[in-house]
This record gives sequence, C-alpha cells and structure tokens, in this order.
Amino acid sequence: MSETDNSRRTFLALAAGAPAALALGGAASAQSAQSGDRALPGAGRAALVTGSSRGIGAATARRLARDGYAVTVNCLVNRDLAANVVRDIEAEGGRAIWRQADVADPAMVRAMFDAHDEAFGGLDVVVSNAAIMNTAPFADFTDEAFDRMIATNIKGSFNVLREGARRMRDGGRIITLASTSIKAMRATHGGYAATKAAQEIYAGCLSKELAGRRISVNALAPGPTNTSLLDVPPPLRAQAAEMTPYGRIGEPEDIANAIAALCSGDGEWINGQVVFANGGFL
Repeated sequence: MSETDNSRRTFLALAAGAPAALALGGAASAQSAQSGDRALPGAGRAALVTGSSRGIGAATARRLARDGYAVTVNCLVNRDLAANVVRDIEAEGGRAIWRQADVADPAMVRAMFDAHDEAFGGLDVVVSNAAIMNTAPFADFTDEAFDRMIATNIKGSFNVLREGARRMRDGGRIITLASTSIKAMRATHGGYAATKAAQEIYAGCLSKELAGRRISVNALAPGPTNTSLLDVPPPLRAQAAEMTPYGRIGEPEDIANAIAALCSGDGEWINGQVVFANGGFL
C-alpha cells in the first residue's frame, strides 16, 4: 500500500471518530484516540452490553473495549466473572464498569443505564445479549421454564431496547441478539426460537421509530456457538460443525467481530435487518 493510501485511510478514520470524541469531550474515551496510525472506531464513545460476564457478551465487551469504547458489563448472577471481564479490559488500557441487573426488571435496567451514564457521560452502543435458552418438546415444556424465558428474552430485551432508545446519542448503534433458530425451526426449539423471532420485530420497528437520528438498529443471529448455551453432547457438536462450510461451530469472538462491524462507521447503512452470523450454517 502506498504512503498516500495510508495517509488517506488515516484521515478518514480520524474524521469518522472525531464527532463522537467531541461529543464526549474526551471524558469517556476507553483508550487513546489512536492505535499506531489508525483511530480507534470507538474512541470517545461508550457501550453497554447485557449478559456480558461470559460467552458472546464477554467477548463483545472485550472487543468493543479494544476498539476504544468505554464499556458497561452486565451480569445476573456471575459477579466474579463480570469483574474479571472489567479487569481484563482495564489491563489492556480500557475503561469499564460492571453492574448486576436482571434485564426482566425495568427498575434494575434503568438503574444500570443510570450507572453507565454517570460513569461515561453518554451512550452510543447498546448490545442486548442477555438471554435464556430452554428447549423441550411442546408437550413437555414446563410453565416455569417457558415463563422465565419469556421474561428474559422478550420482556428483558424490550426493557433494554426501550431504555437504549430513550438515552442513545445520535449516530449510535443498537443490536439485539436473535438466533439462527428462527430459520432452522428445529424440534424442541419452538419456545426459544419464538423469543428470538421477537428480536427481528424489535429491530425492524425500532429502526423506523428512530428515523432522522442516524441510529441503526439490527438483530444479529448467531448459529451454533461454543458457549454454555450450547449444552449438547460432542457428537451433536460435531454434526453442527459439519453443517458449516468452515467445518466448525462458531466461537464467541466470531460473533463479537460481527457486532463490532455493525457498530463501526462502515456499518451505518445496515439498518432494521436480521444479520445471520453463523458461518454458513444451513
């Protein structure tokens, strides 16, 4: 690459990051505005990621922090794991806090967003990732398992997106986690897939409600991913891996990278969509 090309890319990256940095007055920058000769895409910006003490959420919090965002990490019960994610981010020079909150509780969600605003001065990215995966045939599904999944996946994500819509600065990003299950329609996944189909509706409707503010809202749908939610025997994992052109299941970092792409300036024109990040599964 020529020196001219390098200079042009650096100028464009700096220009993209400048408005956000000015909006925060530099106060909430998670890291230095530049890494080498490139501006960090999240410099001067702040993100909140629910369900981020482990798995996809933790990988996303770490990735956004590396991109320069100040990050609020959320957990339901795994306080130690959430604190570890924050320590990892701080060890790399980033800024982060963690807050315990059940997304199904609107008051706890508001308090978590209040803590985020107090720490970082504003909100630019919300990733609604917290979810429960209960699977069973319709005939065997218990009321307790179904109701808890509805409370977290449907009501909880609504609470998070509602609060995000109220507080998001112009030019922000809202991403809610759907699932390839909405397309696979596998046996025993009916209840779970229904809660994830709701994320597609949320993204489409909310993107229109926020028209004129340059806020993109999308649902990102992972396929089989190596997290605690994929609680299946090794033979079934191997079978899932064989169903992708890459010959493997996803890793949390694969999904975090896709989320980071949607959060970038280049991702602005993707809006109101369901993005399948599943390595070609199905």
